[in-house]
Amino acid sequence: MKIGVISDTHISKPTPDLYELQHTVFADVSMILHAGDLTEFEVLDAFSDKEVVAVCGNMDSHIVRNRLPAKTVLEIEGFRIGITHGLGTPFRMPKKVVGAFDGVDAIIYGHTHRPDNKVRDGILFFNPGAYSGGFLSVRKRSVGILTLGETISGQIIKL
Repeated sequence: MKIGVISDTHISKPTPDLYELQHTVFADVSMILHAGDLTEFEVLDAFSDKEVVAVCGNMDSHIVRNRLPAKTVLEIEGFRIGITHGLGTPFRMPKKVVGAFDGVDAIIYGHTHRPDNKVRDGILFFNPGAYSGGFLSVRKRSVGILTLGETISGQIIKL
């Protein structure tokens, strides 16, 4: 099973490029996980053909923050996947988010705008990077794909 992962869209409504992801990078995924900072709910309309699970981030509107959880745990194909955005300074984020979850196989997070795809202490820490781009350049946009099989693995896709 493949799952699309996106974070830090930082837009108020879907753009043509965001809609296009559903037919390109995310064409064969079963669902989409959004790790926060979508900003407004309308952004999720870009993925209307897929099941979407999202958490809120620090830059989301009050409406989004009131309706989405700050973290959640999904059980998919025998794997427990924690999803959160992250808070505070972007440094050492895996150490910050690990305490939010117990007994997970993977932690999906955003906030740092930097991709991460590493196994630490038996847990996959996966940050797809930022759809909106890095802090210094919009050319550093990225999303991710999780593959669930005998193991769980991630892939960063540069846009």
